[in-house]
Amino acid sequence: MKCVVLGAAGQLGRDLCPRLPGDVIPAGRDHADLTRPDLLRATLDEHRPDVVVNCAAYNFVDKAESEPDAAFAVNAIGPRSLAKRCAKRETTLVHFSTDYVFGLDGSRTTPWTEADAPGPVSIYGASKLAGEHFVRAICPKHVIVRTCGLYGVWGSGGKGTNFVETMLRLAGQGKPLRVVADQRCTPTCTADLAEAVVALLATGRHGLFHITSGGDCSWHEFAAAIFEYAKANADLAPTTTAAYGARARRPAYSVLSNSALSQIGVAPPRLWRDALRAYLDERRKKQS
Repeated sequence: MKCVVLGAAGQLGRDLCPRLPGDVIPAGRDHADLTRPDLLRATLDEHRPDVVVNCAAYNFVDKAESEPDAAFAVNAIGPRSLAKRCAKRETTLVHFSTDYVFGLDGSRTTPWTEADAPGPVSIYGASKLAGEHFVRAICPKHVIVRTCGLYGVWGSGGKGTNFVETMLRLAGQGKPLRVVADQRCTPTCTADLAEAVVALLATGRHGLFHITSGGDCSWHEFAAAIFEYAKANADLAPTTTAAYGARARRPAYSVLSNSALSQIGVAPPRLWRDALRAYLDERRKKQS
């Protein structure tokens, strides 16, 4: 199997590339920019992959509110171009989406399934949902994976970052931290997500799948666990979404169900607390 991975330099791409079987070709923006269809076409024509994995995305949730064109260019129009090329070659396209396609139902308290109707509440969420629709409509051999709150060791240094690293950095600076306690989701370790995606591809199944760590928490609970497991002192207190005042709306409840994954015989990722402990252990080894 030959696989081209877009966004290979990101957290998820760095964890996926060494786990994918066969000939894996990492592709950065210089070779596969979602806003340049000509470049995408040239890269796919050159390598003729069996599978294309799209880890690239515009992930600036708040910034997207003032840059909708940029968000839709990368998250919707780009995947449309990619889906067209993959459909023409009968190539499998793996495309990553987000829990932020939900949120309109403010009364939700049970995990979202793939059969539930999405309803985004932000430009970012709408752009990602549009990308899903293009991929599903254009490319028959598609695998769309919705996930949530990614963090991986490749984001613990250099230009990369994630929520875990942000919390530890701010705590190290002695700054007071006010983290929202009224948004529930499931932060997910990229290493675990990568392993589940590889197992999913091995089944040969196509369609829409939710893949996150197990369980759920608020962002405040997640931050508290980070400091507990890292043995870090922090001035942490809960706050509300309204008081925090982010530009973009977030879902109050965006926990995703992994049941469809289990139903096809693929083990879902471990619980979020176990994944976080493992992440922090690996982070310590990487930085020692």
